[in-house]
Amino acid sequence: MFSPDQENHPSKAPVKYGELIVLGYNGSLPNGDRGRRKSRFALFKRPKANGVKPSTVHIACTPQAAKAISNKDQHSISYTLSRAQTVVVEYTHDSSTDMFQIGRSTESPIDFVVTDTVPGSQSNSDTQSVQSTISRFACRIICERNPPFTARIYAAGFDSSKNIFLGEKAAKWKTSDGQMDGLTTNGVLVMHPRNGFTEDSKPGIWREISVCGNVFSLRETRSAQQRGKMVEIETNQLQDGSLIDLCGATLLWRTAEGLSHTPTVKHLEALRQEINAARPQCPVGFNTLAFPSMKRKDVVDEKQPWVYLNCGHVHGYHNWGNKEERDGKDRECPMCRSVGPYVPLWLGCEAGFYVDAGPPTHAFSPCGHVCSEKTTAYWSQIPLPHGTHTFHAACPFCAHQLAGEQGYIRLIFQGPLD
Repeated sequence: MFSPDQENHPSKAPVKYGELIVLGYNGSLPNGDRGRRKSRFALFKRPKANGVKPSTVHIACTPQAAKAISNKDQHSISYTLSRAQTVVVEYTHDSSTDMFQIGRSTESPIDFVVTDTVPGSQSNSDTQSVQSTISRFACRIICERNPPFTARIYAAGFDSSKNIFLGEKAAKWKTSDGQMDGLTTNGVLVMHPRNGFTEDSKPGIWREISVCGNVFSLRETRSAQQRGKMVEIETNQLQDGSLIDLCGATLLWRTAEGLSHTPTVKHLEALRQEINAARPQCPVGFNTLAFPSMKRKDVVDEKQPWVYLNCGHVHGYHNWGNKEERDGKDRECPMCRSVGPYVPLWLGCEAGFYVDAGPPTHAFSPCGHVCSEKTTAYWSQIPLPHGTHTFHAACPFCAHQLAGEQGYIRLIFQGPLD
Protein backbone atom coordinates (compact mmCIF):
# COMPACT_ATOMS: atom_id res chain seq x y z
CA MET A 1 0.00 0.00 0.00
CA PHE A 2 2.80 2.42 0.96
CA SER A 3 6.44 2.12 -0.04
CA PRO A 4 8.91 1.68 2.84
CA ASP A 5 10.82 4.80 1.77
CA GLN A 6 7.71 6.95 1.87
CA GLU A 7 9.37 9.62 4.06
CA ASN A 8 11.80 10.30 1.19
CA HIS A 9 8.85 11.38 -0.96
CA PRO A 10 7.15 14.25 0.88
CA SER A 11 4.75 14.80 -2.03
CA LYS A 12 2.82 11.64 -1.04
CA ALA A 13 0.02 11.97 1.49
CA PRO A 14 1.27 11.09 4.97
CA VAL A 15 0.10 7.78 6.43
CA LYS A 16 -2.69 8.28 8.96
CA TYR A 17 -2.64 5.73 11.82
CA GLY A 18 -6.00 6.83 13.18
CA GLU A 19 -7.81 9.50 15.18
CA LEU A 20 -8.71 10.06 18.82
CA ILE A 21 -12.08 11.76 19.37
CA VAL A 22 -13.09 13.05 22.82
CA LEU A 23 -16.58 11.96 23.86
CA GLY A 24 -18.92 14.79 24.88
CA TYR A 25 -18.15 17.28 22.09
CA ASN A 26 -20.21 17.79 18.95
CA GLY A 27 -17.48 18.42 16.38
CA SER A 28 -15.29 20.89 18.29
CA LEU A 29 -14.54 22.20 21.79
CA PRO A 30 -17.08 24.78 23.09
CA ASN A 31 -14.76 27.75 22.52
CA GLY A 32 -13.19 26.28 19.39
CA ASP A 33 -10.23 23.98 18.82
CA ARG A 34 -6.83 25.56 19.50
CA GLY A 35 -3.43 24.00 18.87
CA ARG A 36 -2.94 20.74 20.77
CA ARG A 37 -6.21 21.24 22.64
CA LYS A 38 -9.08 20.09 20.45
CA SER A 39 -11.90 17.56 20.34
CA ARG A 40 -10.28 15.39 17.67
CA PHE A 41 -6.61 14.49 17.15
CA ALA A 42 -5.22 12.72 14.07
CA LEU A 43 -2.10 10.54 14.44
CA PHE A 44 0.07 10.67 11.32
CA LYS A 45 3.30 8.85 10.54
CA ARG A 46 6.10 11.12 11.74
CA PRO A 47 8.84 12.29 9.35
CA LYS A 48 11.31 10.56 11.71
CA ALA A 49 10.58 7.73 14.15
CA ASN A 50 10.39 8.79 17.83
CA GLY A 51 9.31 5.49 19.43
CA VAL A 52 11.14 3.94 22.38
CA LYS A 53 11.51 0.39 23.76
CA PRO A 54 12.83 -0.95 27.09
CA SER A 55 16.55 -1.78 27.30
CA THR A 56 18.74 -1.83 30.43
CA VAL A 57 17.21 -2.57 33.86
CA HIS A 58 19.02 -1.12 36.89
CA ILE A 59 17.97 -2.94 40.06
CA ALA A 60 18.62 -1.99 43.70
CA CYS A 61 19.56 1.60 42.92
CA THR A 62 19.91 4.13 45.71
CA PRO A 63 17.82 7.26 45.08
CA GLN A 64 21.03 9.11 44.09
CA ALA A 65 22.00 6.46 41.51
CA ALA A 66 18.44 6.39 40.17
CA LYS A 67 18.55 10.15 39.73
CA ALA A 68 21.84 9.93 37.84
CA ILE A 69 20.39 7.36 35.41
CA SER A 70 17.19 9.39 34.99
CA ASN A 71 19.24 12.48 34.17
CA LYS A 72 20.78 10.82 31.12
CA ASP A 73 19.45 12.16 27.84
CA GLN A 74 17.23 9.17 27.24
CA HIS A 75 13.83 7.89 28.32
CA SER A 76 13.45 5.93 31.56
CA ILE A 77 10.81 4.63 33.97
CA SER A 78 11.60 4.70 37.72
CA TYR A 79 9.81 2.36 40.13
CA THR A 80 10.32 3.47 43.75
CA LEU A 81 10.06 0.34 45.92
CA SER A 82 11.19 1.99 49.18
CA ARG A 83 13.17 5.01 50.29
CA ALA A 84 16.33 3.00 49.85
CA GLN A 85 15.54 1.13 46.65
CA THR A 86 14.46 2.17 43.17
CA VAL A 87 14.41 0.13 39.97
CA VAL A 88 15.12 2.16 36.83
CA VAL A 89 14.34 0.80 33.37
CA GLU A 90 16.12 2.64 30.58
CA TYR A 91 14.36 2.97 27.22
CA THR A 92 16.20 3.18 23.91
CA HIS A 93 15.23 4.57 20.50
CA ASP A 94 13.02 2.35 18.36
CA SER A 95 13.24 3.19 14.66
CA SER A 96 10.19 1.02 13.82
CA THR A 97 7.60 2.94 15.89
CA ASP A 98 6.13 6.41 16.48
CA MET A 99 5.05 7.54 19.96
CA PHE A 100 2.17 9.92 20.74
CA GLN A 101 1.46 11.17 24.26
CA ILE A 102 -1.84 12.27 25.78
CA GLY A 103 -2.47 14.11 29.06
CA ARG A 104 -3.59 17.24 30.85
CA SER A 105 -0.15 18.90 30.78
CA THR A 106 0.57 21.56 28.18
CA GLU A 107 4.31 20.77 28.27
CA SER A 108 5.93 19.92 24.94
CA PRO A 109 6.07 16.09 25.30
CA ILE A 110 2.24 16.00 25.22
CA ASP A 111 0.88 15.76 21.67
CA PHE A 112 -2.82 15.90 22.58
CA VAL A 113 -3.92 18.02 25.57
CA VAL A 114 -7.08 16.65 27.20
CA THR A 115 -9.09 18.31 29.98
CA ASP A 116 -12.05 17.05 32.01
CA THR A 117 -15.31 16.71 30.09
CA VAL A 118 -18.25 18.41 31.81
CA PRO A 119 -21.55 17.05 30.42
CA GLY A 120 -23.36 19.61 28.27
CA SER A 121 -20.81 22.38 28.89
CA GLN A 122 -21.23 25.27 26.45
CA SER A 123 -17.97 27.05 27.19
CA ASN A 124 -14.53 26.30 28.58
CA SER A 125 -15.37 28.40 31.65
CA ASP A 126 -17.86 25.67 32.62
CA THR A 127 -14.96 23.27 33.05
CA GLN A 128 -12.50 25.47 34.94
CA SER A 129 -13.83 25.08 38.48
CA VAL A 130 -13.57 21.29 38.45
CA GLN A 131 -10.42 19.85 40.02
CA SER A 132 -8.99 17.56 37.36
CA THR A 133 -8.63 13.82 37.86
CA ILE A 134 -6.83 13.39 34.51
CA SER A 135 -3.11 12.73 34.88
CA ARG A 136 -0.74 15.36 33.50
CA PHE A 137 1.03 12.63 31.51
CA ALA A 138 -1.82 10.15 31.20
CA CYS A 139 -0.91 7.64 28.50
CA ARG A 140 1.09 7.00 25.37
CA ILE A 141 0.19 5.30 22.10
CA ILE A 142 2.89 3.51 20.11
CA CYS A 143 2.19 2.97 16.39
CA GLU A 144 4.10 0.61 14.08
CA ARG A 145 5.53 2.60 11.17
CA ASN A 146 5.00 -0.27 8.72
CA PRO A 147 1.73 -1.96 7.65
CA PRO A 148 -0.61 -2.90 9.25
CA PHE A 149 0.35 0.17 11.41
CA THR A 150 -0.70 -1.50 14.68
CA ALA A 151 -1.38 0.95 17.55
CA ARG A 152 -0.80 -0.06 21.19
CA ILE A 153 -1.65 1.86 24.35
CA TYR A 154 0.34 2.14 27.58
CA ALA A 155 -0.48 3.89 30.86
CA ALA A 156 1.61 6.99 31.75
CA GLY A 157 3.57 9.34 29.51
CA PHE A 158 7.17 10.57 29.65
CA ASP A 159 7.60 14.07 31.12
CA SER A 160 9.87 16.90 29.91
CA SER A 161 12.86 15.11 31.45
CA LYS A 162 11.91 11.96 29.48
CA ASN A 163 11.03 10.19 32.72
CA ILE A 164 8.06 8.35 34.18
CA PHE A 165 8.14 8.15 38.00
CA LEU A 166 6.04 5.62 39.90
CA GLY A 167 6.32 6.72 43.54
CA GLU A 168 6.09 4.60 46.69
CA LYS A 169 2.28 4.76 46.78
CA ALA A 170 1.71 3.70 43.16
CA ALA A 171 0.73 0.06 42.54
CA LYS A 172 3.82 -1.69 41.12
CA TRP A 173 5.28 -5.20 41.04
CA LYS A 174 7.94 -7.46 39.57
CA THR A 175 6.70 -9.69 36.72
CA SER A 176 7.44 -13.42 36.34
CA ASP A 177 10.27 -12.68 33.88
CA GLY A 178 11.96 -10.28 36.31
CA GLN A 179 10.73 -7.05 34.70
CA MET A 180 8.90 -4.25 36.54
CA ASP A 181 5.36 -3.03 35.85
CA GLY A 182 2.85 -0.72 37.53
CA LEU A 183 -0.41 1.23 37.36
CA THR A 184 -0.98 4.98 37.41
CA THR A 185 -2.97 6.61 40.25
CA ASN A 186 -6.39 6.78 38.56
CA GLY A 187 -5.57 4.28 35.85
CA VAL A 188 -6.08 4.06 32.11
CA LEU A 189 -9.11 1.95 31.19
CA VAL A 190 -9.77 0.49 27.75
CA MET A 191 -12.81 -1.21 26.23
CA HIS A 192 -12.64 -2.95 22.84
CA PRO A 193 -16.10 -3.41 21.28
CA ARG A 194 -17.00 -6.84 19.91
CA ASN A 195 -17.48 -6.97 16.11
CA GLY A 196 -15.48 -3.75 15.64
CA PHE A 197 -17.16 -0.37 15.29
CA THR A 198 -20.07 -1.30 13.02
CA GLU A 199 -23.85 -1.67 13.08
CA ASP A 200 -23.28 -5.10 14.67
CA SER A 201 -21.00 -3.82 17.45
CA LYS A 202 -21.60 -4.96 21.01
CA PRO A 203 -19.89 -3.54 24.11
CA GLY A 204 -16.78 -5.36 25.33
CA ILE A 205 -15.41 -5.54 28.90
CA TRP A 206 -13.59 -2.60 30.48
CA ARG A 207 -9.97 -3.42 31.39
CA GLU A 208 -7.06 -1.52 32.91
CA ILE A 209 -3.80 -1.08 31.00
CA SER A 210 -0.49 -1.04 32.88
CA VAL A 211 2.60 1.11 32.31
CA CYS A 212 4.12 -1.74 30.26
CA GLY A 213 0.92 -2.37 28.31
CA ASN A 214 -0.34 -5.47 30.11
CA VAL A 215 -4.10 -5.98 30.54
CA PHE A 216 -5.82 -6.34 33.94
CA SER A 217 -9.35 -6.63 35.29
CA LEU A 218 -10.51 -3.43 37.01
CA ARG A 219 -9.45 -2.55 40.54
CA GLU A 220 -12.17 -2.40 43.21
CA THR A 221 -12.11 1.38 42.99
CA ARG A 222 -10.30 3.58 40.51
CA SER A 223 -7.20 4.32 42.63
CA ALA A 224 -7.09 1.22 44.88
CA GLN A 225 -3.59 -0.05 45.74
CA GLN A 226 -4.42 -3.64 44.78
CA ARG A 227 -4.22 -4.38 41.06
CA GLY A 228 -6.82 -6.54 39.29
CA LYS A 229 -6.13 -9.97 37.80
CA MET A 230 -3.96 -10.13 34.69
CA VAL A 231 -5.94 -11.02 31.54
CA GLU A 232 -3.34 -12.83 29.46
CA ILE A 233 -5.56 -13.59 26.47
CA GLU A 234 -6.17 -9.87 25.80
CA THR A 235 -3.72 -7.26 24.52
CA ASN A 236 -3.21 -3.49 24.57
CA GLN A 237 -3.66 -3.32 20.79
CA LEU A 238 -6.24 -0.69 19.84
CA GLN A 239 -8.93 -1.57 17.32
CA ASP A 240 -11.49 0.55 15.51
CA GLY A 241 -13.98 1.74 18.15
CA SER A 242 -11.76 1.11 21.21
CA LEU A 243 -12.63 3.46 24.09
CA ILE A 244 -9.88 4.89 26.31
CA ASP A 245 -10.90 6.35 29.67
CA LEU A 246 -8.50 8.72 31.46
CA CYS A 247 -10.69 9.33 34.54
CA GLY A 248 -12.29 12.62 33.52
CA ALA A 249 -12.38 12.22 29.74
CA THR A 250 -13.10 9.28 27.45
CA LEU A 251 -11.55 9.01 23.99
CA LEU A 252 -12.76 7.00 21.00
CA TRP A 253 -10.05 5.48 18.78
CA ARG A 254 -10.94 5.29 15.08
CA THR A 255 -8.56 3.64 12.63
CA ALA A 256 -7.93 5.24 9.24
CA GLU A 257 -9.61 2.21 7.65
CA GLY A 258 -12.65 2.53 9.95
CA LEU A 259 -12.99 6.25 9.25
CA SER A 260 -13.05 5.58 5.50
CA HIS A 261 -16.42 3.82 6.01
CA THR A 262 -17.83 6.52 8.31
CA PRO A 263 -20.17 9.25 7.04
CA THR A 264 -18.41 12.52 6.32
CA VAL A 265 -19.54 15.94 7.55
CA LYS A 266 -20.68 16.53 3.93
CA HIS A 267 -22.86 13.41 4.14
CA LEU A 268 -24.39 14.60 7.44
CA GLU A 269 -25.02 18.01 5.88
CA ALA A 270 -26.79 16.32 2.94
CA LEU A 271 -28.99 14.38 5.39
CA ARG A 272 -29.84 17.65 7.18
CA GLN A 273 -30.86 19.27 3.91
CA GLU A 274 -32.89 16.18 2.97
CA ILE A 275 -34.92 16.36 6.21
CA ASN A 276 -35.46 20.10 5.77
CA ALA A 277 -36.47 19.60 2.11
CA ALA A 278 -39.31 17.32 3.28
CA ARG A 279 -40.70 20.42 5.08
CA PRO A 280 -41.71 18.80 8.37
CA GLN A 281 -44.44 20.82 10.10
CA CYS A 282 -45.42 21.64 13.64
CA PRO A 283 -48.80 19.93 14.20
CA VAL A 284 -49.92 22.85 16.39
CA GLY A 285 -48.62 25.99 14.66
CA PHE A 286 -48.45 24.45 11.13
CA ASN A 287 -45.15 26.27 10.66
CA THR A 288 -42.35 24.56 8.72
CA LEU A 289 -39.50 23.22 10.87
CA ALA A 290 -35.83 23.14 9.90
CA PHE A 291 -32.62 21.94 11.52
CA PRO A 292 -30.19 24.89 11.72
CA SER A 293 -26.86 24.66 9.88
CA MET A 294 -24.08 22.73 11.57
CA LYS A 295 -22.18 25.95 12.22
CA ARG A 296 -25.03 27.14 14.46
CA LYS A 297 -25.27 24.00 16.56
CA ASP A 298 -25.56 25.71 19.97
CA VAL A 299 -28.12 28.47 19.34
CA VAL A 300 -31.83 27.62 19.39
CA ASP A 301 -33.32 28.75 16.08
CA GLU A 302 -36.95 29.88 15.68
CA LYS A 303 -37.59 27.05 13.17
CA GLN A 304 -35.84 24.49 15.38
CA PRO A 305 -37.69 21.18 15.84
CA TRP A 306 -38.58 20.29 19.45
CA VAL A 307 -39.60 16.84 20.70
CA TYR A 308 -41.69 15.33 23.48
CA LEU A 309 -39.26 12.76 24.87
CA ASN A 310 -41.91 10.33 26.11
CA CYS A 311 -43.58 9.81 22.72
CA GLY A 312 -41.25 11.21 20.04
CA HIS A 313 -43.75 13.63 18.44
CA VAL A 314 -41.83 16.51 16.84
CA HIS A 315 -43.19 20.09 17.08
CA GLY A 316 -41.97 23.62 16.74
CA TYR A 317 -41.57 25.58 19.97
CA HIS A 318 -44.96 26.55 21.43
CA ASN A 319 -46.60 27.08 24.83
CA TRP A 320 -49.43 24.59 24.41
CA GLY A 321 -49.85 22.27 27.39
CA ASN A 322 -47.51 24.27 29.59
CA LYS A 323 -49.48 23.82 32.82
CA GLU A 324 -48.39 26.09 35.64
CA GLU A 325 -48.67 23.40 38.30
CA ARG A 326 -45.88 21.47 36.60
CA ASP A 327 -42.26 22.35 37.31
CA GLY A 328 -41.89 23.84 33.82
CA LYS A 329 -39.91 20.92 32.40
CA ASP A 330 -42.71 18.43 31.77
CA ARG A 331 -45.23 19.23 29.04
CA GLU A 332 -48.28 17.48 27.63
CA CYS A 333 -47.99 16.39 23.99
CA PRO A 334 -50.94 17.79 21.96
CA MET A 335 -50.88 14.71 19.69
CA CYS A 336 -51.10 11.89 22.25
CA ARG A 337 -51.48 13.63 25.63
CA SER A 338 -48.42 11.88 27.13
CA VAL A 339 -46.61 14.07 29.67
CA GLY A 340 -42.85 14.41 29.71
CA PRO A 341 -39.82 16.60 28.94
CA TYR A 342 -39.99 18.85 25.86
CA VAL A 343 -36.56 19.66 24.41
CA PRO A 344 -34.99 21.15 21.25
CA LEU A 345 -33.43 18.70 18.77
CA TRP A 346 -29.77 19.07 17.72
CA LEU A 347 -28.04 17.21 14.92
CA GLY A 348 -25.05 15.08 15.94
CA CYS A 349 -22.24 16.71 13.93
CA GLU A 350 -19.26 14.55 15.01
CA ALA A 351 -19.21 12.01 12.19
CA GLY A 352 -16.68 9.78 13.98
CA PHE A 353 -19.34 8.72 16.51
CA TYR A 354 -21.67 7.26 13.84
CA VAL A 355 -21.63 3.46 13.40
CA ASP A 356 -23.44 3.74 10.04
CA ALA A 357 -24.55 6.30 7.47
CA GLY A 358 -28.27 5.94 8.18
CA PRO A 359 -30.70 8.89 8.25
CA PRO A 360 -31.11 10.93 11.48
CA THR A 361 -34.33 9.33 12.72
CA HIS A 362 -33.66 8.93 16.46
CA ALA A 363 -32.69 11.20 19.35
CA PHE A 364 -30.86 10.59 22.61
CA SER A 365 -32.86 11.31 25.75
CA PRO A 366 -32.77 13.71 27.60
CA CYS A 367 -30.40 15.91 25.52
CA GLY A 368 -32.12 15.72 22.11
CA HIS A 369 -29.03 14.96 19.96
CA VAL A 370 -30.20 13.38 16.71
CA CYS A 371 -28.44 10.68 14.66
CA SER A 372 -29.10 7.30 13.03
CA GLU A 373 -31.05 4.54 14.77
CA LYS A 374 -28.06 2.16 14.85
CA THR A 375 -25.86 4.88 16.38
CA THR A 376 -28.32 5.65 19.20
CA ALA A 377 -28.79 1.91 19.84
CA TYR A 378 -25.02 1.36 20.04
CA TRP A 379 -24.14 4.19 22.42
CA SER A 380 -27.17 3.53 24.65
CA GLN A 381 -25.70 0.14 25.60
CA ILE A 382 -22.11 1.31 26.26
CA PRO A 383 -21.37 1.73 29.99
CA LEU A 384 -18.96 4.67 30.26
CA PRO A 385 -16.85 5.20 33.42
CA HIS A 386 -18.19 8.00 35.58
CA GLY A 387 -16.34 9.26 38.65
CA THR A 388 -14.20 6.74 40.48
CA HIS A 389 -16.34 3.60 40.47
CA THR A 390 -19.64 3.98 38.58
CA PHE A 391 -20.59 3.45 34.93
CA HIS A 392 -23.50 4.78 32.88
CA ALA A 393 -24.52 5.22 29.25
CA ALA A 394 -24.16 8.75 27.89
CA CYS A 395 -24.74 10.72 24.70
CA PRO A 396 -21.43 10.80 22.78
CA PHE A 397 -22.18 14.33 21.48
CA CYS A 398 -22.59 16.00 24.90
CA ALA A 399 -21.76 13.37 27.59
CA HIS A 400 -25.18 13.72 29.29
CA GLN A 401 -26.23 10.57 31.12
CA LEU A 402 -29.02 8.86 29.15
CA ALA A 403 -32.50 8.60 30.67
CA GLY A 404 -35.68 6.65 29.99
CA GLU A 405 -36.16 2.99 29.23
CA GLN A 406 -33.84 2.86 26.20
CA GLY A 407 -31.95 6.13 26.45
CA TYR A 408 -33.21 7.19 23.01
CA ILE A 409 -36.49 7.64 21.07
CA ARG A 410 -37.73 7.37 17.49
CA LEU A 411 -38.75 10.76 16.10
CA ILE A 412 -42.24 11.16 14.62
CA PHE A 413 -42.33 14.03 12.12
CA GLN A 414 -45.51 15.38 10.54
CA GLY A 415 -45.19 16.19 6.83
CA PRO A 416 -46.75 19.24 5.14
CA LEU A 417 -50.51 19.15 4.66
CA ASP A 418 -50.46 20.45 1.09
